[in-house]
Amino acid sequence: MFQIRIHGRGGQGVVTAAELIAIAAFNDGKHSQAFPSFGVERTGAPIEAYTRIDDKPIRTREHVYKPNVLIIQDATLLGVIDVAHGADKNTIVIVNTAKPESQVKELGINLPGKNIHLIDATKIALDVIGKNLANTVILGAFAKTTGLVSFKSLEKAIKQKFGEKGEEIVNKNIKAIKKAYNF
Repeated sequence: MFQIRIHGRGGQGVVTAAELIAIAAFNDGKHSQAFPSFGVERTGAPIEAYTRIDDKPIRTREHVYKPNVLIIQDATLLGVIDVAHGADKNTIVIVNTAKPESQVKELGINLPGKNIHLIDATKIALDVIGKNLANTVILGAFAKTTGLVSFKSLEKAIKQKFGEKGEEIVNKNIKAIKKAYNF
């Protein structure tokens, strides 16, 4: 079973990102689940969301304590909360940041292992979508980096989740995840 933990702030689409990964995995014929972890948080407060992917039914419903993949949608959380708790040297870490890896490590963050991938998903979102909505963008990097979901299934998930919002929104999101996928 692959376990994914996503860190971000309220209002950044962390829960939607977890749902899109689960939908994409399901589209690929896998079992999946997605759920958030938040209480009285409000816009801007740190939150987590989780996704699990497996080839067989998933019975556990607990939080993800030992992630195989860690997605950090908001790099301002680095050094504020322990985003790496439970991660190990094999955890794949994807961080939305414009900073080079040397500056991210200078923050004193204990991101274990060498499998750290940085992408400026915010810039891609602003350039392609026209808004700071990096949650879908970073999923293009997730699909490419992990291979846990196919690009085709992620594209289908975007259409399923955002289809009611109109073709323009769907197309912008697909263009943005493609740009991140090819980054």
